[in-house]
Amino acid sequence: MKRRDFLKLSVSAAAAGALVPQVRASTPLKEIRIGYQKTGVLVIARQQAVLEKTFAARQIGIKWIEFTSGPPLLEAMSAGSVDLGSVGDTPPIFAQAANANVVYVAGSSITNGQGILVPANSTIQTIADLKGKRVGFTKGSSAHNVVIATLEKAGLTWSDITPVYLTPPDAVPAFANGSIEAWAVWDPYFAIGEKRQNGRILVNAHEVAKTNSFYLANRDFANSHGRETRDVIDGLAEAARWAEANRVEVAAALAAVTGVPLEVQTVAANRASFLIGPVTDEIITTQQAVADRFHKLGLIPKTVVVRDAVWRPVQT
Repeated sequence: MKRRDFLKLSVSAAAAGALVPQVRASTPLKEIRIGYQKTGVLVIARQQAVLEKTFAARQIGIKWIEFTSGPPLLEAMSAGSVDLGSVGDTPPIFAQAANANVVYVAGSSITNGQGILVPANSTIQTIADLKGKRVGFTKGSSAHNVVIATLEKAGLTWSDITPVYLTPPDAVPAFANGSIEAWAVWDPYFAIGEKRQNGRILVNAHEVAKTNSFYLANRDFANSHGRETRDVIDGLAEAARWAEANRVEVAAALAAVTGVPLEVQTVAANRASFLIGPVTDEIITTQQAVADRFHKLGLIPKTVVVRDAVWRPVQT
């Protein structure tokens, strides 16, 4: 995948303004730019001003930039207009294949909260029934990996389905009007499909493959600002621990910040995994399997070595 191909993964108009490269001068850090989606720890951290409090004494501001999915977020990060953010397992693979200037700085296991939905009255009852069907998902996203792993489990091939590349906001009406016959996505959209569109869960992601989400940073930012990168992760880990113990409050906070109905966010919050930790050898092995899967199918142009993109901070 060439750089221009990676750029095509960006389909978020809202993020367009964030994609202009910005060069950090060799002056004291004044702002950290965080890319986030409408889910998970970053939303909670923003709502509670965790990072703002962490960096207030150093007079470092926090700028929040919203994205609809991981691929455009990492594009912006590679370009230097986002410093740190969170995505699923697949966007970093595509990014690394495109020589993106990003590194893994932390990880989080996903136990639930993503999978494949079908309409409640659909004739699709098993994974095998996906053969010949139109399956919607965001290209290069964690849902992309879920689809591939699901097909493998049923002994189907990539050519057995018709992939329809849609961002979550575009997939919502497509699923409702039958333009796609199955929809692979993550929370809160997964819960929206269930609660608001009468969707039925065909498969949960954890039933077909072990998955992780990741916190990544612009490589130059992490290397130049190691202390601040560690402090961001420590602040987010604090918010994550709070979220694990306060799921009712998490649902209310997510609903207030995102505008997604409380009943939907309650479903998402109750099944979410929040805890953040280092990128362990086990996580690297799982992520390498994802990369190898995409390369085997010819969906990325070269083999990537996940370990090469794992940040190893120098203690200061």
